[in-house]
Amino acid sequence: MIRSLKRYARYFFLTTFARKERHLLFRDIKVYFLSQQWKKKPFNKTEKVKSLHAAANWLLNNQSYNKDGGFSTYYIVEGHTSSYPETSGYIIDSLFSYSKKFSRQEILPQLYRCADWLISIQKASGGWQGGYIAENKAEIVFNTGQVMRGLLKAYQESKSEKYLNSCIQAGDWLCQIQENDGSWKKFALMNSERVYESYVSTVLLDLWKYTGKEKFKNAAILNLNRIVENKISANGWLMDCDNTIRHNDRPILHTIAYAIDGIIDCGLQLNEKKYIDGVKKTADVLLMKFTNKHWLGGRFSNCWEESEAFICTGGAQMSIVWMKLYKIYQDKKYLTAAVMMNNWLCWIQSATTGLGKAVEGGLQGSFPIYGRYEPFAFPNWATKYLLDSLMMEFELNA
Repeated sequence: MIRSLKRYARYFFLTTFARKERHLLFRDIKVYFLSQQWKKKPFNKTEKVKSLHAAANWLLNNQSYNKDGGFSTYYIVEGHTSSYPETSGYIIDSLFSYSKKFSRQEILPQLYRCADWLISIQKASGGWQGGYIAENKAEIVFNTGQVMRGLLKAYQESKSEKYLNSCIQAGDWLCQIQENDGSWKKFALMNSERVYESYVSTVLLDLWKYTGKEKFKNAAILNLNRIVENKISANGWLMDCDNTIRHNDRPILHTIAYAIDGIIDCGLQLNEKKYIDGVKKTADVLLMKFTNKHWLGGRFSNCWEESEAFICTGGAQMSIVWMKLYKIYQDKKYLTAAVMMNNWLCWIQSATTGLGKAVEGGLQGSFPIYGRYEPFAFPNWATKYLLDSLMMEFELNA
């Protein structure tokens, strides 16, 4: 507790007096305590496309800070981190899509450079490490799945077998270490079962479609059945969903959204509505909370009581979830909530204009920026999901 207070005091002091990004802190304090203007700020299609390109350009610029081709996180006080293999994988997945949608072929070499780097750091087991590359951690199930996303997209775009072969090695490892009940515990974060591994099952289904190997499909189904049949409460709350042990009774919006999105995507790939129905209630509870207050907390107890500041990444992920449900059910409430969420995120992002390449176009970890999740920081995955959510809205409203 004392260490945390010292860290926050340092962050507040340096951001206020020694950094140009103090504008973000002052803006957030002002509007959070004195105004609710973000709740009413609309963004038209032209403005959102501008925000979309700003997010993509922030990611592309971010890649230049490390020599290996990976993507870092920017902390206002400490600066850029080393590259993050997990998020680098699913960032290039998004940027490949962005390149195709907006005819940005000139960015492809740097995306393949990242993909080649990811292959070069694959562990002998087939997995990829947790955390930032400088931490040199052991391989982790979730991180491995997200690297596979990028490599499968690189294979889809290039047809180069090296990317697919790398993913097959990783998929073999994931199947080998899976528990008989469908969960992952060995090499899982904290060596504990987590329902957001559904986001890994989606990738295994992708790999099954590319290879025809049934074991990848079977592993995904085993995991999905475990989650839907045992881990979803009657009120839609998800058990074993936080990325910590200490706060597992109040998971964060970010990991809740991972779990929902993974299950929906698997249901779509398998044409199994029972999976989608299993988490629709979870998405609906969060939708109701957001549309009633134009706000979402960062954590949720098992009775859906909110705590902590808004987590921007989770908001963008929920926007994606709601748009997927809109496409499935054609219920306008989902699209309305997604558009409203994207308006809020674009408003948060808009404060970065003119603050320099390290910040401009990026999305902060929390709102206000001093929230508990990634405080005073621009995690690369927040901007990745903002890009995804805006591209999806662009498609639906084209």
